Parts: sequence; C-alpha cells; structure tokens
Amino acid sequence: MSKQMEVEKRNHRKLGHDLELFMSVEEAPGMPIFLPNGMLLRNELEKYWKDKHFKAGYQEIKTPILMKQEVWEQSGHWDHYHDSMYFSEWDQQNYAIKPMSCPGAIFVYNSKRRSYRALPMRFAELGLVHRPELSGSLSGLLRVRSFTQDDAHLFVRKDQVEAEIVKILELIDEFYSRFGFQYKVELSTRPEDYMGSEQIWEHAEKTLESVLNKKGLEYAINPGDGAFYGPKIDFHILDALGRSWQCGTIQLDFLMPEKFDCHYIDEDNNHCRPIMIHRAIYGSVERFMAILIEHFEGEFPIWLSPIQVKILPIADAHLEFAVKIKSQLESEGIRVEVDNRVEKIGLKIRDAQMKKIPYMLVVGDQEVNNNSISVRHRIEGNSGEWKIDAFLNKIGDEIYE
Repeated sequence: MSKQMEVEKRNHRKLGHDLELFMSVEEAPGMPIFLPNGMLLRNELEKYWKDKHFKAGYQEIKTPILMKQEVWEQSGHWDHYHDSMYFSEWDQQNYAIKPMSCPGAIFVYNSKRRSYRALPMRFAELGLVHRPELSGSLSGLLRVRSFTQDDAHLFVRKDQVEAEIVKILELIDEFYSRFGFQYKVELSTRPEDYMGSEQIWEHAEKTLESVLNKKGLEYAINPGDGAFYGPKIDFHILDALGRSWQCGTIQLDFLMPEKFDCHYIDEDNNHCRPIMIHRAIYGSVERFMAILIEHFEGEFPIWLSPIQVKILPIADAHLEFAVKIKSQLESEGIRVEVDNRVEKIGLKIRDAQMKKIPYMLVVGDQEVNNNSISVRHRIEGNSGEWKIDAFLNKIGDEIYE
C-alpha cells in the first residue's frame, strides 16, 4: 500500500465520522461538535491528564474565557497577538476572548500574599480558548478555532527553575510513552516581535539549553520561533507513519510576572519577583485526539476505546441475558453496549468490527444455558466460551496495564 493510501485510510475526519466521534457544521466553522463516543474518548484523556497532574503536585483551576481589553494590553497580547484574537463589546466596554490562559493563572497567583516557602506553585487548567484561524486552513480537529489547551503555569523562584523544568520533561516523557509515541525536541529562540531586553532573553535561552544538555536530550535549534514573552522547548511527536506533530511546549517567562507585579516574600521579608513557566503536554485536546485517531487508525488501546465491549445476542430470546451481562460489566466500570437489532449475527459481528470495538461477546442458547459468553477479539478473533468472571478479570487486567 502506498503512503498516500495509508494516510487516507487513517484520515481522522473520515474515521471521526465512521466511529461517530465528532462532527463539523457550517454554522460553526472550526468549532467541532463532539458526539457521545468522542466525549467518552475525550473524557478518558482528560481523566488521565488530571490524575497525573494531581500526583505531580499541580492544583487545577478554571479561569474566564472573556476578559476586558486592558488585561490583554497589560499582558502584551494586544500588541503582539492581536490578529489571533476574537473581540466583543458590551456596556461600552471592550472585551477579548482568551487565545490562551496565562492572565487567568496570574490572577489566581496574585489573589493572596505568597511566601517563598509556598513556591513552586503549579496551576493546571483545561482552558477553552479561541483563535480566528483562516477558513482555508481549518482541518477537522487538527486546526480549529475553538479548542481546549491543557495549560499549566508554574510560579517559581530563580533557584527552582531548572529542577521544575526537569520535572516537566519527565512528565511529558511519561505521557508520550504511555501512548507509544516517540518524539523530537526543539529549542525555539527569540522572535523578531518580542518583549523585554536582549539580556533577559539570552539568560532565558541559556537556562533552557542548560537543562536540555544536563538531561542529555538531543535537540534542534528553531531560530526566531519563541513566544513573544520568552523562549520555549517544543515537542514534536512521531505517529505510526513517522509524521511529526508539534504538541507539547515549555516556555520560560521573566516578563509577565513583572507586567502584572507578581511577587513573593522571601526569608528576609523582601518582595521578590517569581519566574513563570508556561507549559502544555497535549498542546490541545482536540489536536491530540486527531493525532491519536490517525496513529491508531481508530483501533485505540482498550483503556481509550469509547466502547470497550459490544454484546451481540443471536436472537430476541437472548436479549434479557445480554442485558444482564451488560449490567455486570458496567458495575465493574466497563463501557459496554448491547446490539439489540433484529439482524443476523454475522452482520452484527461485522458492524462491531467496523466500529473497531475491542471485544464482542456473542450470546445464544448455549451461553444462556451455561451462564457463559463466547468471546471474540477485534484482532485475535474468536477465543471460545468464557465464564463471565474470568472475562472480567482478563479485561480488567488489560485496562489496568
């Protein structure tokens, strides 16, 4: 099969339609609508994200998507990011819809007096953002106008910067390894349109270089592609076809804490300025989903599969038994459906295969009499008759692993 045919076979827009994950409508261009199966997949990604961040010492926050124009003037976005923002006016007041969540995290940090003992502070947010991408560039979930950034903003002392970036590097590696992705690293340096002095930028760039070198990570230099407020480390994951997708980022920012007068009290009772680290791992939930769909060709690992088990009664006489099994599986947290259509079993199996369901459980007279199930895997095929408890142990172990 040619690479072009392989790309088409994995096209996330086609698979998104076939697997009923998401849809797009002309009435909301670039703003995808997630269907029930897509929400099940999305919720698993967000659940995994929240669990890992809680264990890594992050606190989750939620900040407004609409803020007054003055906020964006103060942050620098008004001057440096104006063309990538939506605007609104109400009550003779100008507002902007956030293209990123940084100011909200700063408001949380500034909401009370902070001691040097409280740092580092790590705030994580699944923040809904909007950016007016050109209509010709919109593409499924890969390039959209409305998306959820898995933002985190860390406020740290100068002596904590390198250690915190190392922890982020390790967390990103854990995430990408969990999904089976290899990745490449780039160091993006000062752009033409930047805030602050050259000296601050040089210090920030050398700090990021130092961490990458100490970790022994190979990286390329991407000149001029840093954020307007600081240099960054970008992560490009490689999918099953070897294609590269920019997802994660770590950005070092000495400037916004100054613009918003962030400070903490040191051991000598002096006011000191924290350093801010911006970072994302998925990049955006929508884009990461698109990459996953294409990487796995819709055949997700069982823990991510929207529907993990499909129960296929051979006839209406077996429907009551199928519903009973469904209840047993659901009580163990398994995502399961019953195909109650009046169709031949061969068609039901074929449809479940087309929907890329990991497990199909066929039930007929023999299974009802034996209180058992006939198990069929989407790749391995038929594995014979099983007791329900034995199957629960098997699928439970697979999901856990």
